[in-house]
Amino acid sequence: MFQLTAEEKAEVVANCDHLKKLKFSPVLPYAFTEHGAIMAATVLNSPRAIQVSIYVVEAFVRLRGLLSSNRELVRKLAELEKELKERLDVHESAIVDILRRIMDIIDPPALPESPRKQIGFQVKERHGLYRVNKRREKR
Repeated sequence: MFQLTAEEKAEVVANCDHLKKLKFSPVLPYAFTEHGAIMAATVLNSPRAIQVSIYVVEAFVRLRGLLSSNRELVRKLAELEKELKERLDVHESAIVDILRRIMDIIDPPALPESPRKQIGFQVKERHGLYRVNKRREKR
């Protein structure tokens, strides 16, 4: 027997209509494992207790069967999801590459401008032979 957590209690109350009274209870309920149910069944000897214990054990056996089939289904779904993600990654990268190329055609990246050559005749002279007298300019 073990005590349920608050999350487990909320899930049980949501799934089982006959446990609605537990919804607002501050107490966390206890639950039996399969082995605990079998042990409780061996303690009781009345015909009704024996029928209920057999019913409980059969329910646990069915639950175990459902879980094992669900595990197989979950495993297969996980493999399928992995395969699809791998395919999508390949397709996604190809689509992104195509879109990038289309954008380059529509709006090509700017090319670096080459330096312009100046047009016309230009004379490159050394400093002039004449000097300006700086003392005279101040007056």
